[in-house]
Amino acid sequence: MIDDLWLVGIGTGSRQHITLEGQRALRDAAVILIPRKGPGKDDLAHLRDAIVADAGATAKIVYFDMPVRDEDLPYQDRVAAWHDAIADRWTAALNGAQGPVALLVWGDPGLYDSTLRIADRLTPKPKLRVVPGVTALQALTAAHAIPFNTVNGPVTVTTGRRIRDYGWPDGAETVVVMLDGKCCFQTLTGQGLDIWWGAYLGMENQILRHGRLDDVSDDIIAARAKARAAHGWIMDTYLMRKGGM
Repeated sequence: MIDDLWLVGIGTGSRQHITLEGQRALRDAAVILIPRKGPGKDDLAHLRDAIVADAGATAKIVYFDMPVRDEDLPYQDRVAAWHDAIADRWTAALNGAQGPVALLVWGDPGLYDSTLRIADRLTPKPKLRVVPGVTALQALTAAHAIPFNTVNGPVTVTTGRRIRDYGWPDGAETVVVMLDGKCCFQTLTGQGLDIWWGAYLGMENQILRHGRLDDVSDDIIAARAKARAAHGWIMDTYLMRKGGM
């Protein structure tokens, strides 16, 4: 049973992204829960280990193996079953744990992350504390040295799946895509869009691309495939805009 669960945002890859509040939470926690995501992704767990060490935390470290999504299920059912499985693994890994449990969350727990939804599946429900972290939105715009929005302009944050299924959002001026493993931006060529793309944001192997979407789409796809093959994983995001900055 988990009485107190602290979700600590750790940013998008830089060990400097975690806030002072986040470091304090890690030092105050009794247990720190760290996921292992399988072969070829060990550096994700190693990064979390390094962040814990940087914070000077002395908590007990508990690891759990992330389950694999069932690709044969419809998307919504697939995600729901996956979340159920993760919650079960948290419970099993923390059997008998005492005191506050901290879970390091990539980016920020409240932005296109499902940790809060998974925590809601726990029985009984723990008392939640959320420590915000640097988001992919911040890391991307900082890496490219661009503003998040135009003057008085709206921003739409969405997914690659919705770009693929519905195209450019009606009335949108700036669109940020958080999850796009299929490079769905390529469906928007010919519309006069600029793109700012980044992978491994904040890490030593950070990759950036920028230009007119029609001109750099193939380059981004190739760079993404090469990096994924080299590292075994990739986390990337991008911003698209009509009419430049």
